[in-house]
Amino acid sequence: MTTVQEQAIALRSVNHWIGGKPFASKSGRTAIVWDPATGKPQANVDLASVDEVDHAVAVAKEAFLAWRATPLSRRAEVMFKLRELVDVNRRRIAELLTMEHGKTVSDAMGEVARGLENIEFACGVPNLLKGGYSEQASRGVDVYQIRQPLGVVAGITPFNFPAMVPMWMFANAITCGNAFILKPSEKDPTVTLYLAELLHQAGLPDGVFNVLHGDKVAVDRLLEHPDVKAISFVGSTPIAKYVYETGTKHGKRVQALGGAKNHMLVLPDADIGMAADAAVSAAYGSAGERCMAISLVVAVGSVADPLIDAIKERMAKIKVGPGMEEGNEMGPLISREHRDKVASYVAGAEREGAKLTVDGRLEPASSREGFFLGTSLIDNVKPGMKCYEDEIFGPVLGVVRVNTYDEALRMINDNPFGNGAAIFTRDGGVARQFQFDVEAGMVGVNVPIPVPVAYYSFGGWKASLFGDLHMYGPEGVHFYTRAKVVTSRWPDPSTSKVDLGFPQVR
Repeated sequence: MTTVQEQAIALRSVNHWIGGKPFASKSGRTAIVWDPATGKPQANVDLASVDEVDHAVAVAKEAFLAWRATPLSRRAEVMFKLRELVDVNRRRIAELLTMEHGKTVSDAMGEVARGLENIEFACGVPNLLKGGYSEQASRGVDVYQIRQPLGVVAGITPFNFPAMVPMWMFANAITCGNAFILKPSEKDPTVTLYLAELLHQAGLPDGVFNVLHGDKVAVDRLLEHPDVKAISFVGSTPIAKYVYETGTKHGKRVQALGGAKNHMLVLPDADIGMAADAAVSAAYGSAGERCMAISLVVAVGSVADPLIDAIKERMAKIKVGPGMEEGNEMGPLISREHRDKVASYVAGAEREGAKLTVDGRLEPASSREGFFLGTSLIDNVKPGMKCYEDEIFGPVLGVVRVNTYDEALRMINDNPFGNGAAIFTRDGGVARQFQFDVEAGMVGVNVPIPVPVAYYSFGGWKASLFGDLHMYGPEGVHFYTRAKVVTSRWPDPSTSKVDLGFPQVR
């Protein structure tokens, strides 16, 4: 027995949540939840079997029947209560995030705040479910449209936002009248159980919200299960494509958000200090483990050298360390394997012809126990290099030098990803042309991380999204409901007759 196996025996257990209470797995399979700040195991998380997935779906299906018949005002009331509970417990939720993900508490507090926006939006979902009514569409005939819930729906969420992304999904799904099964990342699962407890306290009926921890076994069963009507997914592009193709093959509605390679275009007229602040904040926040992180600065003409100098000056002041410690600005990466993978991109950059301007592998000795990596800056990055093509998902910022705006725009639009893009300039005309021309689903003008507020919807283009509807906001409501059109008349029976002609307006 290895040391890690010996340690795992005495660790706390992270169970499922099914039918309004914790549910201990009988599969016999578990995974270790690591502490990224120390490099030590801190919990064992259950991994669901096919039978346990089926049990959760059956519980959710039964709960759905009563929940969909619950008045809209009552569903919204649960969200209002949840909103207050999440608000009161922000700090506790943030600490759970930091404990297992590693991000700083201040960063985690920001995640909770953005997730809370989606709960607040869901409080007003009844207004978006009103449908429409047309009186006298034909003689004595009225036509109206209603939106109804789908049934049992599932969300598969990533490790980097273990509280916010589930809130993106379940808040709208539940308020629309569905029963929801959450399959969170097994790397940082505990916060989802706390959210389940808060939903229970808010008065949500048992079985309407369930949490299944698991790996590919659980994911595949959710994708194949005939009683799961829709799947929401956020993760890497290869898995997003697999989820989309597998889910749709089994007749499900699927929205699958994939990877990104977000460009930040900086024009010569931009304010250098502001652009440098934005680049550093957006590249290294949460150790770069954000799908909306800026991973490439595209510097046009003479702006490159002074911009790089300004970025380096700010990088030198970033304090890296455990997220729970006050004053630290960047925590560790999620796992040892992921840290080493990110470091391999830094190691390989010069072999590909780029210039390693700042080497983040030279982290301070005090950080070596956990999964820490310092910030890296790579200059002279070009399309075709691995550090350009791949989503590194770590604290690595690349700088691409171009001569003109047109060259920059072509490069951004040629990239297979289309999640987000930003432009920094003082020229309003150029900024407007950029937002018109750029092929990305979310665009920032002097804003480096253009994550939409909750009353818009989140999603990219190209290989960053598989499916037709973006996540949360109005499109989220449409995703979790389906339209039904009713044509109605109440005629005098004496006027009824047989008419084999195609119905028409008269």
